[in-house]
Formats: sequence, C-alpha cells, structure tokens
Amino acid sequence: MSKSKLAIFVFAGFVMVAAAIVELKFLNIFESRHIAAQPVTDEALAGQIAANKLIMDTAVSLLKSGDIVLRRGLGADSYMLAEMNRKDKTYSHCGIVMIEGGYPFVYHSIGGEDNPDERLRRDSAVFFFSPLHNTHAAIVRYKFSEANISKLGEVVRQYYRTKPKFDLKFDLQTEDVLYCSEFVYRSVSQTMADTAYIHTSDLFGHRFVGIDDLFLNEHANVVWQTKFK
Repeated sequence: MSKSKLAIFVFAGFVMVAAAIVELKFLNIFESRHIAAQPVTDEALAGQIAANKLIMDTAVSLLKSGDIVLRRGLGADSYMLAEMNRKDKTYSHCGIVMIEGGYPFVYHSIGGEDNPDERLRRDSAVFFFSPLHNTHAAIVRYKFSEANISKLGEVVRQYYRTKPKFDLKFDLQTEDVLYCSEFVYRSVSQTMADTAYIHTSDLFGHRFVGIDDLFLNEHANVVWQTKFK
C-alpha cells in the first residue's frame, strides 16, 4: 500500500471512530438539554426570532466580494467536522462571497442531506447563515487588492461552471473533488499564485485544510462573528 493510500486509510478510520464518539456525545448533550428544557413562551420565541433577524441583517450588510464566511451547523456531523480543526473548533463549514446584482451570494462545497447531488453550490447569504440550521457565523476578510478580488471571482465562477462534487475522503491530493475548506484554499491559492498563502494542517500524516486554517493566519482578519440566540 502506498504512503498516500495508507494516509487516507488512517484518516478515514479516524473520522469513523470520531463520528461514533461524537454521536454518543451529541445524544448525551441532546438528552440532558431535553430534560432540563423549560417551556418557551410565545413572547420569548418572538424575541429570539427578532434578535436573530437583526443578526442576519447585520451580517448581510457587512459582506463584500472576496469575504470568507464561516458557520457551525446543529447536527452531529457539524460537531465532528468542527472537531477536526486543530486549534479553533468553533466552525464546521465555509464559503466564498461574491456580490452579484447588488446582493451577496456564497459559493461553497457541501455534501450530505442538505445537498444530495454533492455539487458545488451558490446560495444567498441569508440562506447560508440561516439561524434555523446554524449556531455560529463569522465573516473573514483577507488582505486582497481589487485585482485579487476580481481574479478570485473568475476562479470561483469557473469552479461553479464545472460544479465539482464534494470530497468525502477529505483528500487534498485530488483536484476533481473538493471539500469545503479545500475549495476556499484552492481558490485563494490560484488567485494569489501561492500554495502557501493559506497554511495547512496535519493529522496522522494526512495533510488537509481545516476551517481554522482559513482565519488563523497572517492574511486574515475576522471582521464579524456571532452566536445565534
């Protein structure tokens, strides 16, 4: 067995074990919250909805072309993906913003039940950040020039035209399938003509791009982040 195949095998095994552990943790957390939960009044629910709408409006108003957006989903799969980050385990998914027709859209690679065909998607920013399905959200801004942003837009839209499938093996060596942070990594690397512009992580000899690699670097600035109500 080659070293690359062995690394993928080990990584896949780790993910399967982690998934099982996370599922148990998630069930325990859910059970404890369910038991401790108190009835929610209509007034409290209305206040929560209003607060989250304000958060959403603020996020959308801040977005610019070239921004990297992050989120954390509600399910056990999101918990597992966030746990794969080496330093900051807050976020589980990411995408790239482009302002088109005066509105911010997010290009992102995603698999699972939310995207059955597993092809690269283009969604409205409101849909991407929806507090109905997410607990956290953030906006990351790189030190891009206008020329960089224009180039990034070309790269992102080219990927969207080919619509690569989601990479379930999280293999950075393959280019025809992409996981979410790999899509961002490759898009930015091509734009800057520098594969080291975003640093990568290593897990059991397997090189990959974690969500935290996208904002814990010298080129990035987190301009906004929140935890939904």
